[in-house]
Amino acid sequence: MFGFNHIELLIFAAIALLLFGSRLPQTMRSVGKSITEFKKGIRESENDEKPAEPPKEIGG
Repeated sequence: MFGFNHIELLIFAAIALLLFGSRLPQTMRSVGKSITEFKKGIRESENDEKPAEPPKEIGG
């Protein structure tokens, strides 16, 4: 995985936890909310881009 083995990834995670330990949960929570909002925006824009059906004629 990108040239990193499992030990290097664990060391990196441990350093990140030591440096950002108190802020890490809050940061991950806001990243999760951002991803959720991004997906929600994508879904809404897909719904907006669908062409409206032409009006049906009444009475033939």
